[in-house]
Amino acid sequence: MTPDDLVIAAIVPCHNEAASVAKVVTDLRRAVPGMHVYVYDNRSTDGTDEIAREAGAIVRYEDLKGKGNVIRRAFGDIDADVYLLIDGDDTYEAEAAPEMIETLLRGPYDHVLGVRKDEQATSAYRPGHEAGNKAFNRLVSRLFGLPVTDMLSGYRVFSRRFVKSFPALSREFEVETELTIHSATLRLPQTEFEVGFRDRPEGSESKLNTVKDGFKILNLIGHLIRYERPLLFHGVIGGLFVLVALALGLPVVAEFAETGLVPRFPTALLAASLTIVGVLTWSVGLVLDGVTRARRETSRLSYLAYSAPGRRVGSAHLDPEGSRADAS
Repeated sequence: MTPDDLVIAAIVPCHNEAASVAKVVTDLRRAVPGMHVYVYDNRSTDGTDEIAREAGAIVRYEDLKGKGNVIRRAFGDIDADVYLLIDGDDTYEAEAAPEMIETLLRGPYDHVLGVRKDEQATSAYRPGHEAGNKAFNRLVSRLFGLPVTDMLSGYRVFSRRFVKSFPALSREFEVETELTIHSATLRLPQTEFEVGFRDRPEGSESKLNTVKDGFKILNLIGHLIRYERPLLFHGVIGGLFVLVALALGLPVVAEFAETGLVPRFPTALLAASLTIVGVLTWSVGLVLDGVTRARRETSRLSYLAYSAPGRRVGSAHLDPEGSRADAS
């Protein structure tokens, strides 16, 4: 199966990437001839848009600041069979694009995650970013049951059905976490592919803030646990209320069993109230778990409305073996 038969779109989010965007566009067009390269200018002030246009990119604009807003706009605007997402800072090897696309089609997969190869001698990772990335990988893998090696990677390939079923609620760099968890909650077929990772070119500055962006990602994970795992979230909170109630109430119960008196009535009332709150919290988790299941079923049906990667619905399609056949 060859990508020449399909419409392939590359999405390159950019904010002040004049020093690197031309090379990214040129490398992408060379790596995958015929691919449509869309550069989304996100309020740049250094002429990124003109440089990208001269390099052969289709330039579009998103005025709401943040990578998440760019991806939300691009996923809604662009119609393609395969989508490639890559940062405009020239830290990823565009030469890996053909193999990543072939991997997606051959699977077929809905998501191919570009895992950054960390060569210690020339590592482009900041120490804080590397440690934070590993910690978030372990946390998300355990909470959502999806083993992931590099959830913060900005280099990915998607199927049409992934893109059109993705809600894109994040505003900034935490969108990579949202993309990863979308795969986990819908249990979409995905795989990982090692890609080269290098330092930014001279004159290009990182837009990341290790501490600030780390807290944003952690906050998003917390919201997604509440949203996607309500039974776990409310179960833990309800359990804490009940444990505190037991710690306060058991001595009162023991004293009542011995003397028939309740001298610490306020403590007994507090313990009973905490128990009720804990049980109500569990009940909320059970109700929201049912709502979440119904929402996932709706999302799954939306996902299934689109054909698998490599197939077309309409005048023609590609069969699983790669031959072209007329559709009835």
